[in-house]
Amino acid sequence: MPTLQGKYKVPHMDAKGEADEIFKGLGLPVTLLGTSFYWENFVYFGLEPQKGPDGRLAITLPMGDKKLPGIASEDIGKCAFGIFKKGDEYIGKWIAIAGEHLTGNQIAASMSRALDQEIAYNAVEPDVFRSFGFPGAEDLGNMFQFKRDFEDYYCGVRNLDVSRSLNPDLKTFDVWLEEKKDLIPIPES
Repeated sequence: MPTLQGKYKVPHMDAKGEADEIFKGLGLPVTLLGTSFYWENFVYFGLEPQKGPDGRLAITLPMGDKKLPGIASEDIGKCAFGIFKKGDEYIGKWIAIAGEHLTGNQIAASMSRALDQEIAYNAVEPDVFRSFGFPGAEDLGNMFQFKRDFEDYYCGVRNLDVSRSLNPDLKTFDVWLEEKKDLIPIPES
């Protein structure tokens, strides 16, 4: 995985780690919250299904057959509120949350059902994803590579039972899709 900006592997994640260290160093009663891939990235960040040269719609991620922890952005705040409701239980701890851990094929199958059209999963290598040239492609390519290469750890610390204990109404990807499917930009035929 290439180093970016002279010192980072995944700049947006590394910066959060630096901020966590600052908060821990202040001696405040904090809980550090780790999130997951926002499903809204399929709406607002350009990761929606794209039409390939063959005319088929596909999502493109460099995850191979590994699982990607994901979450509805609104559930992050609800999980944070759940931490507050637990009182002192999580002070001084790092808690990571997710709504589900899904493979690219599972994500594509759910999208296909929700959007009532076939969406394929296009697994590419992280180097290919980094070469796409859109703003943030290198950062995201490294992020996905980390999540892919360290799937056991990354999914393992995002315990779904803990996440659900913090927010009993935590959405699955299918529920999120049912609510948000009309927001996903789909290229015209």
